[in-house]
Amino acid sequence: MKSILLVIDMQNDFIDGSLGTEDACRIVPGVIEKIREAVKNGDRVIYTRDTHGTDYLQTQEGRLLPVEHCIRDTAGWQIREDVLAAANGNEEVINKPSFGYTGWAQVLREEYDTITLIGLCTDICVVSNALILKAMYPETHVVVDAACCAGTTPERHQAAIRTMESCQVEIH
Repeated sequence: MKSILLVIDMQNDFIDGSLGTEDACRIVPGVIEKIREAVKNGDRVIYTRDTHGTDYLQTQEGRLLPVEHCIRDTAGWQIREDVLAAANGNEEVINKPSFGYTGWAQVLREEYDTITLIGLCTDICVVSNALILKAMYPETHVVVDAACCAGTTPERHQAAIRTMESCQVEIH
């Protein structure tokens, strides 16, 4: 079986920076373990990085969420060091300019039996990418490990989990 692990936006700003939460901090050890397990199994590991420019506050997203975050080349934009190190150099990193990444077909380049997503934020970027991937690959097991995700609030995390379940994304 061919599997891939997508580590969504485990960046400093989402963990303990400008948009960080206690729940995001709490999932870090489990995320690290999940990445190490994927590497040990020979699975492909891809990290996404939410990426904005210095004009963020003038964008539609910036007007609706007026908190500067993940500005390219800042400390908050970086993937948390211990999370990145967990892949031991066996990772790829893609920068995505919006919640859901529309370039998955070019990045994945082949079919997988299972695509697993973990990371932040469940109710924004995780759900967006899970639904895009499920639409692109309807016969692939698209899985979200809920214990390795955190939402902007616990309630929004749960709402996103329910939405993904409704769309046949497997929740573990």
